[in-house]
Amino acid sequence: MPTNTAAWFVAKQDKLEVKPAPYTAPGAAEIVVRNHAVAINPVDWAIPILGDVMFPWIKCPTVLGADLAGEVAEVGKDVTRFNVGDRVVGHAVGLNKNRNNAAEGAFQIYSVVSAHMASPIPDVLPYESAAVLPLGLSTAACGLFQKDFLALQHPSANPRPTGKSLLIWGGATSVGVNAIQLAVAAGYEVFTTSSPHNFDYLRSLGASEVFDYHGQTVVNDIIASLKGKTIAGALAIATGSTGPCLDVVYASQGDKFVAIAGAPVALSELGSGGTLQILLRMAPKMLGSNISSGLKSFTRGIRTKFIFGSSLVDNEVGPAIYVDFLPRALAEGRYIAAPPALVVGKGLEAIQTGFEVQQKGMSAQKVVVSL
Repeated sequence: MPTNTAAWFVAKQDKLEVKPAPYTAPGAAEIVVRNHAVAINPVDWAIPILGDVMFPWIKCPTVLGADLAGEVAEVGKDVTRFNVGDRVVGHAVGLNKNRNNAAEGAFQIYSVVSAHMASPIPDVLPYESAAVLPLGLSTAACGLFQKDFLALQHPSANPRPTGKSLLIWGGATSVGVNAIQLAVAAGYEVFTTSSPHNFDYLRSLGASEVFDYHGQTVVNDIIASLKGKTIAGALAIATGSTGPCLDVVYASQGDKFVAIAGAPVALSELGSGGTLQILLRMAPKMLGSNISSGLKSFTRGIRTKFIFGSSLVDNEVGPAIYVDFLPRALAEGRYIAAPPALVVGKGLEAIQTGFEVQQKGMSAQKVVVSL
């Protein structure tokens, strides 16, 4: 049996502990991946700070992390898509409330992954580049395609044009770069926002128009560009983007729905101190933003819902992305592993360094650790 090691999250501690972990065999519909690279998301370093509030069901010690890429080490008895040695990217869902399983966390050498949440990757795609995909891809897919969100047409190799436009606020985020590609592959015209230095990059991913989110007239500019078009709703990703999305959706013709992936307050603003201190410091801003957005959506008849980025593991969207769409799209070069990886070190010990780098904020990049 292989020897496993993990970067453990221990309750009430803000630093991970690298030490031995059990090797867990796969269930019938699962695979075990020998990880060669993992990526870091803001939620990974926010949990040690606000874990009791964000994920009160977590049983510690546990293993964090959602993004992984590596080679298949073992397959479950019902798995036919993969063989030992296959190169894959996978979304580890160990923090889901109905999983709550350290064996399914990414920050270890061997992770258990649901087979329908993994995709083969071509030989030309480095593990470090592939590892940027899972949570950003999954979060975008949940907001775009789940029936309780925007419920858009699914992506395909030859998408049928829908004649509808979609607003993605925060196009240069890890969720945004995936949302742009998925929406275009599903037949939608994409309008998005970013800083000007990312305009060309987002256009290269398929965005039709890109707007400077710092611009004083950005909301009115987007509304003017959408005049005469039918929108399929909006995806609010960037911090504080729910309000502007509500304004655009209200003034446009089409579906009145805003799927929310961005917090009202940037996680980088959490700062130091205990959980209570942080909550007392951030609560007024968070409460004010939520009340403002809630009133806007209610009085204007616009539906909103916050995305939990791994909920697709339990519905048809998971296999629609990781089984039906992504393998062929990656192999044919129709889908780009985005954003670009920023490799900050090698080994599980480097994950803590990755947390510190990611906390400073990222634009069109994602922190990755090689294993």
